[in-house]
Amino acid sequence: MTNMRSSGKWSPNSWRAKPIQQVPSYPDTDALFATEKQLSTYPPLVFAGEARKLKRALASVANGESFLLQGGDCAESFAEHGADNIRDFFRVFLQMAVVLTFAGSQPVVKVGRIAGQFAKPRSSDSETKDGATLPSYRGDIINGIEFDEKSRVPDPQRQIMAYRQSAATLNLLRAFAQGGYASLDNVHKWMLGFVADSPQAERYQALAGRISETIEFMRAVGITSESNASLRETDFYTSHEALLLGYEEAMTRVDSTSGDWYATSGHMIWIGDRTRQPDHAHIEYCRGIKNPLGLKCGPSLTADGLLQLIDLLNPENEPGRLTLIARFGADKVTEHLPKLVRAVQKEGRKVVWSCDPMHGNTITAAGFKTRPFERILKEVQTFFDVHRAEGSHPGGIHVEMTGKNVTECTGGARAVTAEELQDRYHTHCDPRLNADQALELAFLVAELLNKNRVGLPHKTAVNG
Repeated sequence: MTNMRSSGKWSPNSWRAKPIQQVPSYPDTDALFATEKQLSTYPPLVFAGEARKLKRALASVANGESFLLQGGDCAESFAEHGADNIRDFFRVFLQMAVVLTFAGSQPVVKVGRIAGQFAKPRSSDSETKDGATLPSYRGDIINGIEFDEKSRVPDPQRQIMAYRQSAATLNLLRAFAQGGYASLDNVHKWMLGFVADSPQAERYQALAGRISETIEFMRAVGITSESNASLRETDFYTSHEALLLGYEEAMTRVDSTSGDWYATSGHMIWIGDRTRQPDHAHIEYCRGIKNPLGLKCGPSLTADGLLQLIDLLNPENEPGRLTLIARFGADKVTEHLPKLVRAVQKEGRKVVWSCDPMHGNTITAAGFKTRPFERILKEVQTFFDVHRAEGSHPGGIHVEMTGKNVTECTGGARAVTAEELQDRYHTHCDPRLNADQALELAFLVAELLNKNRVGLPHKTAVNG
């Protein structure tokens, strides 16, 4: 394959000379530039040292020694921003991480889709309802979800609001992660409550019981959250899709210790399946920052195309720099994923392989966009099967989820039916797993991790 590394000089605004997809049309460009200039004077949301620490943790995932759990809201909203929502998400996320840590007998790297996940790509620039056509909703950082002309006009001041909400969210997350809320004792109690109430309790009880025995043994030999900081604190990182490049440029800063450029809007940012053209703006921006990067890989991506993008985004083949997020749909994984894995393996590229089982499994039921839980499970299981067959490490999962008891995805142990979707369908964009479904997924992935660790076949891992 021809090496397609870019030879052009990079700067935080060099993306502006490239073609760009998924860009909103702002009616007042002077106001837009003024907002971006204002943002460029604001304090960073995250720090270069934190991004480097995440990159080291992801290098461990790339080497097969850890597992990546990445999840959170489809699109954060201004209206739903509140301490309870952040707490409930963080609580479920930590429970998922503990289950996966124990089952895989390896560390879990915790990365939220939070504190910056405000912009969403759209399949069409406009949407029509009742004969009226308006610009598509592109996330609260750009325009409003209400279907009226005023709301749908892109407003640069929304970027200031998104920054402030991200800062407040990060502040609370850091307090939760380091202030004792995330202690193993707390998380285990929450998890036991979930298991006791679940219709699948018998299935989960064995793993929950083994975790309880391990914690009791640790206490008996004096390893407690009081004596060991690692049992009462956790590392938690933020991520989002770097879609609105003017905002990202404004938040790009030089690290004083290394002289390198970092996106300070989040620890990790990713490039979506619709904006990964190698000669376009999003790849150009992302190739120059030193943060860990994600790259969504959909059915249209060829093996040669993937290798070209890897060369552009990770020319030094640095472990932890690049996470490939596979999102094909449950019935398309075996057609597309093996050839990508083989190409990456053959060329010796050091990447993290993660499974996004959400975006390829969206259907419409009872007039609502939804995702059947069984399809989500099937894509995750097939992802593990492929990596097992190819001798590669299934490095992580990437899910859209909430800590609330919404009804947006059908199925699960407490089976949500298509008729029930209307009960609590609150998402601003795509359907999310609710708290029970997210935890159920973690237990089922735990079964796959455990089988992967002990070398058992996967095929019967996720029945029912």
